[in-house]
Amino acid sequence: MTVQEVRAFNRFYTNVIGALDYSRRLYAPYTLTESRVLYELAHSPRTDAADLRTELSLDAGYLSRILNKFERDGLIERTASREDPRRVRVTLTSRGRETAALLAERADESVGALLATVPLADRPRLTEAMHTVRTLLSDGRPPRRREDVVLREPGPGDLGWIVARNAALYAAEYGFNADYEALVARIVADFAEDHDPHLERVWIAELDGRPVGCVMCVRDDAPATARLRLLLVEPEARGLGIGDRLVSAVVGFAREVGYRELVLWTNDVLAAARRLYQRHGFVLAAENPHRSFGRDLNGQDWRLDLTGAGE
Repeated sequence: MTVQEVRAFNRFYTNVIGALDYSRRLYAPYTLTESRVLYELAHSPRTDAADLRTELSLDAGYLSRILNKFERDGLIERTASREDPRRVRVTLTSRGRETAALLAERADESVGALLATVPLADRPRLTEAMHTVRTLLSDGRPPRRREDVVLREPGPGDLGWIVARNAALYAAEYGFNADYEALVARIVADFAEDHDPHLERVWIAELDGRPVGCVMCVRDDAPATARLRLLLVEPEARGLGIGDRLVSAVVGFAREVGYRELVLWTNDVLAAARRLYQRHGFVLAAENPHRSFGRDLNGQDWRLDLTGAGE
């Protein structure tokens, strides 16, 4: 490969991306850079201005002007970080999340239209080729920073991925049988068929362009109560704080939309998950031995009061 070939590819790909944003419809009324900032805020539950500058390689003054604009538009709130008062924590408001979701929807539609021109049989080749380019140009090293992980809304195929990976991982790590896969499939199907996007959400953790984790927040039968479900992190992605970020996302969302309590059910064999729930303030409410998924287990109900001052 020659330098000219790489430059030719860059020109081609730039033209492809430019064609997706005809007449700036994708980002209006914001610029591409402003939309990138919104994207980062929407996919990182805890973000401060310094993190944004580093992640997006932005000048401090330029980022400050963008954040000022967002604040005037009612898209963000800025507060002092609890960990370091010298740092400014930036969070999206409800209007900010709606705006970010609209921009993401436009982008999904535009890329979907592009993919529609690629025959189905060729799409796996395209996916693998893109992954190969990213891997080779990063010296084949997988990302190992917390910031390399993106939390995002589920896209086409992601809900099926949740079912498949839960079934495979719990079979491999805990010996669960197909009954567990059936349970996960019902949970995911119920969400896909009927959920309130203002009160229920799914997060996908993405690393190097591939899903490596997930969690759900759904309404519980009890009044003003949400339920955390199907927390999962792929083995090769553990140690990057993904589980902590996923639980934080659920807790923050549940508190912000007005739930008073967050509950979950798990089994005591999931020791790492239980420690994670405890760190976030969940309290063990009940235990019950049961026979499920082909194993004798000890089920546990955990609860988190959301009516306090928060984190």
